[in-house]
Amino acid sequence: MSACVPARADSARTEHVHPPHSPPPGGPRRFRVAGADLSASIAVFLIALPLSLGIALATGAPLQAGLVAAAVGGIVAGWLGGCPLQVSGPAAGLTVVTADLIVRYGWRTTCAITVLAGLAQLGLGCLRVARSALAVSPAIVHGMLAGIGVTIAVAQLHIVLGGTPQSSVPDNLRALPAQLASPRPADLAVSVLTLTLLLLWPRVPGRAGRLLGKLPAALIAVAGATVVAALAGLRLPKVDLPSWSSHALATLPEGPVLGLVAAVLTTTLVCSVQSLLGAVAVDKLAAARPGLTGRVKRSDLDRELIGQGAANIVSGSLGGLPIAGVAVRSSANVAAGAVSRNSTMLHGVLVVIAALLLVPALELIPLAALASLVMAVGLKMVSLNHIRTVTRHREVLVYAVTTCGVVFFGVLEGVALGIAVAVGVALHRLTRTRITHDETEGVHHVHVRGQLTFLAVPRLSRVLHHVPQGADVVVELDGSFMDHAAYETLQDWQRTHTAQGGSVDITGRRPGTRISEPADLDGCRCRPWTPWRNHQCEPPRPAPPQSAPPPGTDRQDAAGENADAATGPNGTNGPNGPNGTDGADGADGPDGSAGRPVAPGTSGKTGRNGRNGRNGRNGTTGRLDAPSRPNSPNGPSGRELARGISAFQRNTAPLVRGELARLAREGQQPSQLFLTCADSRVVTSMITSSGPGDLFVVRNVGNLVPLPGGESGDDSVAAAIEYAVDILKVRSITVCGHSGCGAMQALLSAEPGGAQTPLKRWLRHGLPSLERMPEDETSRPRLAGRRSADAAEQLCLANVVQQLEHLRAHDAVSRALGAGDLELHGMYFHVGEAQAYLLSEDAGDGVFELVLETDLTA
Repeated sequence: MSACVPARADSARTEHVHPPHSPPPGGPRRFRVAGADLSASIAVFLIALPLSLGIALATGAPLQAGLVAAAVGGIVAGWLGGCPLQVSGPAAGLTVVTADLIVRYGWRTTCAITVLAGLAQLGLGCLRVARSALAVSPAIVHGMLAGIGVTIAVAQLHIVLGGTPQSSVPDNLRALPAQLASPRPADLAVSVLTLTLLLLWPRVPGRAGRLLGKLPAALIAVAGATVVAALAGLRLPKVDLPSWSSHALATLPEGPVLGLVAAVLTTTLVCSVQSLLGAVAVDKLAAARPGLTGRVKRSDLDRELIGQGAANIVSGSLGGLPIAGVAVRSSANVAAGAVSRNSTMLHGVLVVIAALLLVPALELIPLAALASLVMAVGLKMVSLNHIRTVTRHREVLVYAVTTCGVVFFGVLEGVALGIAVAVGVALHRLTRTRITHDETEGVHHVHVRGQLTFLAVPRLSRVLHHVPQGADVVVELDGSFMDHAAYETLQDWQRTHTAQGGSVDITGRRPGTRISEPADLDGCRCRPWTPWRNHQCEPPRPAPPQSAPPPGTDRQDAAGENADAATGPNGTNGPNGPNGTDGADGADGPDGSAGRPVAPGTSGKTGRNGRNGRNGRNGTTGRLDAPSRPNSPNGPSGRELARGISAFQRNTAPLVRGELARLAREGQQPSQLFLTCADSRVVTSMITSSGPGDLFVVRNVGNLVPLPGGESGDDSVAAAIEYAVDILKVRSITVCGHSGCGAMQALLSAEPGGAQTPLKRWLRHGLPSLERMPEDETSRPRLAGRRSADAAEQLCLANVVQQLEHLRAHDAVSRALGAGDLELHGMYFHVGEAQAYLLSEDAGDGVFELVLETDLTA
């Protein structure tokens, strides 16, 4: 069997010959269609029929070509493709390309180009390069679609007004004023009616709106405009479907070879990229739909490319339009409840039936209604959400250049311009390095912002040359790359400066660089904006042991300063450290441990159980001359807070001030809502490697999501969810549980009755999670590769799965999931192992897969 042909599911079956006296085997397996697939196919068919005719009208092809492409896309691509729920057919993204080919080469040669593009897709699928198409910058893809949308909208506006579109956008824009001055009233009235129905139909309120909303707005708009035009007796151009006997088929291509090659490459590129991106989007929609995970496999992109190629070969041979995956129909297919590829194939069969039996009804449709429908589709391709996304990622220039290039020059030219600008922007970012030098309190700071390559070596050498000999220097590297030339320059200068009596401290995560972090005022060696380390830092190396002075007496420390030492009831202090801090080697009490140094000029005091530290549980540091009160700003907790703020202002604020200033100007635009437990050990920014403005975090006891409405609801959590989804437009919601969760342990040990404290009333929202733990261990949520440690861990996992179901019950989440704008994720963080597990989308309900380091670079 050829490697290019996807294997059938029954090809690997082994034949079993029954014994001669046994009853004969049963007959062949019957083809069964699930009821969900049947209803979904009807919904998709009702959307595909008017859109296929409208796209054919927009390209200038025979209207029957749109029906051919819709039928072939449903049957062939649905049968052979690698994305079971994606619906293929004539796509709006191909309108400009096809219209240009028809103008240049004629319709029959365009069909031949479609066949050749299908062959090229087959070859790419056999080479298994489908995922490489996803390497194209999203800004280029979105810009291409936006440019195509603008081109479609401007061209169809002429038909809406009763005129005839020109061959290019500039020509259409020049002819638009004259067209606006003299519109045809009948065409304009039908177009306005179509657009009004298209806009208002999904917004019908109440119970009637929920019932009527099951009918697609596109069908209602075109059908309503057709009925009104027929009843009013309006005389205007309508659909004309000639006899199938005169339908034009493909012929041998005619034209210049280079032009034909460019046409085939353009068609292949647009069809492939749109189909592959559509398959990825359908996977996300299917993963967000309850009950579908596990029933539908993730897309095989190489097989999808082969299926699209086969469909284009058949469509071009039969005189149909080029085919690609269509987002509108695919999302409708998933939303309608499809569970297999049978839905897509049945929709193609329905299109064939309509093309053969409904010709008289189709010929009543006004062309103005189809044109206004396609114009609306074109305008939707210019997505404000995409513009916000590329702006956030500083790729708006790539988006704008690609869009303008497609509008004014063509699809291939626009994409080429976009790729060139994207490469230029990447090189600019790689070579843009800011190197500054300043002096603070006698310490020279050299800040390097950006990638340190050989191009920045002259500037780096110039700045380092201005550092005085023998000075204390801190070189701060803030980037992700340093090449060999820059590394040697920096290391040579470091050796020379050190030999001249100076000190150099290089901070950053650069391979081969020495990171030496000086102690700050309170002795903590943790540096901000680097990989987080346990803040229970090791104290500085202690001074050599000496005899301890009597309590309350003075002694001279290594720096020549006085420092007092006081001993608590159950422990004695060791020798004093520098600058009046407690030593690390003192004999602590039974329950104590060595404490942290305190600020210069203060003395340490051992607590009741002999534990020193800035905020120890069993012992605290304090000043001898001012006994602290629990809520005093000068007490232990107050000084701890002040030290933390001081460390932030000194070390972290300079690094994040620019980013926070930008967030203050632009407002918060987080990418996800992160709902987790209030446990102090779960540091959301650390375990997700996120920064300011990335996460909208909601924390509560037990990471619970109360069901909406009535007594069971909770306005605090519900308000946060509504605000994140409807106002902030987050793209994903993550529910994160963790090991050792006190809320889950409280649920397991709770006894009925007793006083209803606020904590008990809150934990009632976790009772459904308890009910989700059946006695059969095989059906419980579990961690991949190992058994749950205990019942508390099993409940933590079940709670994550249960709270995801509660999330889907919220109206804002349900709407966003249905529109394909939101994803839900489950996560479990094992605190002791520092390991994260994600709820798998492939392995069935309730399986948490370990996230490995290699996954982060995939």
